[in-house]
Amino acid sequence: MRILSYNVNGIRAALKNGLADWLKAAIFEGQPFDVLCFQEVKALQEQVDLAPLEQLGYQLVGWFAAEKKGYSGVATFARVSPDLMVQGFGVPFFDGEGRVLRTDFGELTLLNCYFPSGTSGEVRQTVKMQFLDDFYKFALELRTLRPKLIICGDYNIAHTPTDIHDPVGNKKSSGFLPEERAWMTGWFNSGFSDAFRTRHPDLVEYSWWTYRANARTNNKGWRIDYFSVSEALASKLINCRHFNDAIHSDHCPLGLALDI
Repeated sequence: MRILSYNVNGIRAALKNGLADWLKAAIFEGQPFDVLCFQEVKALQEQVDLAPLEQLGYQLVGWFAAEKKGYSGVATFARVSPDLMVQGFGVPFFDGEGRVLRTDFGELTLLNCYFPSGTSGEVRQTVKMQFLDDFYKFALELRTLRPKLIICGDYNIAHTPTDIHDPVGNKKSSGFLPEERAWMTGWFNSGFSDAFRTRHPDLVEYSWWTYRANARTNNKGWRIDYFSVSEALASKLINCRHFNDAIHSDHCPLGLALDI
């Protein structure tokens, strides 16, 4: 199974900028992607022309929009239908922001997630930390019932100094705060693997760049998009890599290949 995770920063704009054409040509470990997980779609399902994705063989299997128009939201597409689709993770405040979408394919459970950002100030940083606490409890409980668990998406945290272009200058920046990084360490010590780091322990690659100061051209970025893979799937991991040639957003996609 080949899964794509991509914060598209507005799916309508991404499609307008050639997302479907990129997907048509994209090959990962010898084949096209089987599942597409998009974050920050910023639209209701009925506002988006899905024909370009349907023509590539992808069907919409889940769409979870935020209550606030033009904000947040996640959507999952696949070449096969899931056995189960669940919107949200049971916390009304965060479910109102359209942040977590579950799909089950046989014994495999996939969570498509968009973690909150805290960059707008102290209030949202507090919201972010609450989300991390709530989501941690939810994910560990779910894993006891569904041990073959993958959690992908925009986590909005760079874990280590290797994952950010300027760790010293950003030590007080949301997304690289000590408490956020400590959460990530605890997360990956709880029985989840960072799929990219498992395959590429020392490789310096990023998944997000600010639009300011020509950051992407100069590769001054952050690695804040992840695939977390449970212990039950760790031995099935084939590869995980970034696709820096996809320029439809301020993020780039991340791909995961599993032998299932």
